Amino acid sequence: MACAAWLLAAAGTATAQPTTVKYMMWDSIQLPAYRQCAADFERANPDLRIKISQAGWGDYWTALSIGFIADSAPDVFVNHPGKYPEYARNGLLVDLAPYIRRDGLDLAQYTPGLLPVWQRDGRQYGLPKDWDTVGLVVNLAQARQAGVTLAELQQMRWNPQDGGSFERVIRRLTVDAQGRRADEPGFDARRVAVHGFQIGSAGGMTGQVEWSHFAVSNGFRYQPAPWARQFLYDDPRLAETLDWLAGLSARGLSAPFQNAKSLGGGAMFIAGKAAMVPEGSWMVSYFANQAKFEYTWVPLPIGPTGRRASMLNGLADSIWAGSRHKEAAWRWVKYLASRECQQVVAGHGVVFPAILGLAEQAQAVQRRRGADTGALLQMAREHTYATPMADDAAQIEELMKGAIESVLAGREKAGPALKAANTQVNRLLQRGAPAAAPAR
Repeated sequence: MACAAWLLAAAGTATAQPTTVKYMMWDSIQLPAYRQCAADFERANPDLRIKISQAGWGDYWTALSIGFIADSAPDVFVNHPGKYPEYARNGLLVDLAPYIRRDGLDLAQYTPGLLPVWQRDGRQYGLPKDWDTVGLVVNLAQARQAGVTLAELQQMRWNPQDGGSFERVIRRLTVDAQGRRADEPGFDARRVAVHGFQIGSAGGMTGQVEWSHFAVSNGFRYQPAPWARQFLYDDPRLAETLDWLAGLSARGLSAPFQNAKSLGGGAMFIAGKAAMVPEGSWMVSYFANQAKFEYTWVPLPIGPTGRRASMLNGLADSIWAGSRHKEAAWRWVKYLASRECQQVVAGHGVVFPAILGLAEQAQAVQRRRGADTGALLQMAREHTYATPMADDAAQIEELMKGAIESVLAGREKAGPALKAANTQVNRLLQRGAPAAAPAR
């Protein structure tokens, strides 16, 4: 009897062991916030344990792919709008809609525009965790030396014909090796010490940081509608935007594209080689930690439409369809998307949480650390647009990256290059098969 009692007690102990939910993310700066969320969650849910792993951006997606193939992927992972369509089409993501309906989750708590990106055909593939916009980072010391005021920086206007007041500011910020500015006689465009404006890459199919805000404020749109089997990259308004950007390096106002591509716009800014760069809000901590000079964020310029424009993008947490602990994974995802966890994230001031009102809390933390990010919140109140949604995004990315690089490097004019690339993109989409229903 004693032996039997011992066996029963042992069995009870074994069944009482917490279930482990594996969670993977790529941003190491956010790790402390999510470790705190995990600790809080485990205290409230003693039957669950959260095991967090982290890998850098490139390694992250490779590790996920290997995990899907090897049947060892994390139960829950941070997902990106540019990646999830392929995963959903291949049945790798759990549809969260039934869980949301069952538990009566309040979807109105999220910043407008974030949730629909993760929906398709009535299915929900992720719950919003944060959002981002794009602004301009400006070296204030260099601006003062050029006689450019903060008020001017905050009210710049742009057009693709002569660049507007935005290009006039760029000219004043650009200095050659002899100390002459681009708006002064004798400026040497071949020997530039500080470029007034710099992008660091072609931006691929979205151009989120590099060109989309210019193009959209010029009237461009990517697609007739999300998931449409047609893109509009052959729009003349995009062509003239990219031709204008390409012309900056020819005039010495930006570095040659190949040089900038290898260095990166952000690194050139930190090194004092670029006075103004467009960057996403996810870079707030980078500049706060790296810049050894006074700088600020200012809003993007007003375009020919009379509006500023910025992509409003957002990440989400998704559940792997192969998870053996889907119910436990859902409890963790629901907590990640809750005010409790996102308030912890706001307190770390690294990103803007998805729940309404918490971005302002994150901004207050950033301000205390010396980063004035009000311009990024302003851009969220301007004309915003979602990332384009399409199947075969990886192939579209490569096609558009190649075409736009050829324009920015001066090898082709934008009109013909974009028309040829757009034809290939639309041909690819029109022969694509409808998305498969995901596993639940």
